[in-house]
Amino acid sequence: MSGAARDSEPAHYLGHRERLRTRLREAGPEAIADYELLELVLFRAIPRRDVKPLAKALIARFGSFAEAIAARPERLAEIEGMSAASINEFKILEAGAKRFAKGVAKKRLPLGSWSEVVDYCRTAMAFAEREEFRVLFLDKRNGLIVDEVQGAGTVDHTPVYPRELVRRALELAATAVVLVHNHPSGDPTPSQADIKMTLEIIAIAAPLGVAVHDHLIIGRHGHASLRGLRLI
Repeated sequence: MSGAARDSEPAHYLGHRERLRTRLREAGPEAIADYELLELVLFRAIPRRDVKPLAKALIARFGSFAEAIAARPERLAEIEGMSAASINEFKILEAGAKRFAKGVAKKRLPLGSWSEVVDYCRTAMAFAEREEFRVLFLDKRNGLIVDEVQGAGTVDHTPVYPRELVRRALELAATAVVLVHNHPSGDPTPSQADIKMTLEIIAIAAPLGVAVHDHLIIGRHGHASLRGLRLI
């Protein structure tokens, strides 16, 4: 490669980057493909290189922008070109997305706006690679008191202790809970074990004045509501 060609590379990359930033700013995120959104993130960590091939490789491996951002650091490091700085940018963005969703939910979590609850839960756990069981503890106005991960398990099982869960609700003076767990397989269909465990929690919680509003199962491509399916 000639010296002139090398000198022109940074200007070419800068022009592409500025055009991409301008499109995001003026046309909005809907005008940006998933790999282009990853490019915008990678720009910060890789200042003088064409990152489009890397962004496309990440989409090819993980499937989407969200799944790439949420991938474990060791899996991201398997992709050629992903530096420690790039992985840090991804993890900062992932943490920021979760913090933002939690902040919105904590201001007001009205169960009349069920889509907000689902969006919050999907942001928090849809792309986790192991099962997590979390509980949204609610006050009498259905405001979020706290969101706690009660347990983390394997790719297809998380231990849940109904009495401990209800004891925690009483400690927090919660009058209702929303149970949530994810299916890393992506299929949110509830299992018989999911239904049985939910009914056990309801049986313990109801006499103590704690309602179980729902049990949501979160998958990569959707969710299931046990109440919506009339299973509780």
